[in-house]
Amino acid sequence: MRTPVTPIRPADGQESVWDYPRPPLIEQIDARVRIRLGGTVIVDTRDVVRVLETSHPPVYYLPIADFSPGSVIPAAGSSFCEFKGSARYFSLTSGDATAERAAWTYPTPEPGYELLRDRVAVYAGQVDDASVDGEIVVPQPGGFYGGWITSTVVGPFKGEPGTLGW
Repeated sequence: MRTPVTPIRPADGQESVWDYPRPPLIEQIDARVRIRLGGTVIVDTRDVVRVLETSHPPVYYLPIADFSPGSVIPAAGSSFCEFKGSARYFSLTSGDATAERAAWTYPTPEPGYELLRDRVAVYAGQVDDASVDGEIVVPQPGGFYGGWITSTVVGPFKGEPGTLGW
């Protein structure tokens, strides 16, 4: 049985994830994203692409070239998205800190998602913190999804208890 969804009404300046499309929309945005691991900033960039998909907070993709040298290491495993294609995983490292399989990329994205090539998305819950324009993000609930929740998006979000059938 499907769980009924009651979207939260966005306030001025907010977006509802229930207004995001499926298939997902990809867009380049003007925002500053910083990620810290092991107490050190491993990426600080304004070259940001986000993917917006119904019921999910945005997933932010950053150029792999903008990460600190040696901080992004290939990891085992892969997954598949019906829209974006085959994903490969990375571990992140900084000093003594390592976040296993904390990031992913689409090396050969499907048509329409070419902006993702040479970009990495990061699970915010596996690093010290991740921020968008200075606001520390909250990781999307659930262990599989990689969206980042900020004060500019409202849900409910896929990954929360009772959302499996969404």
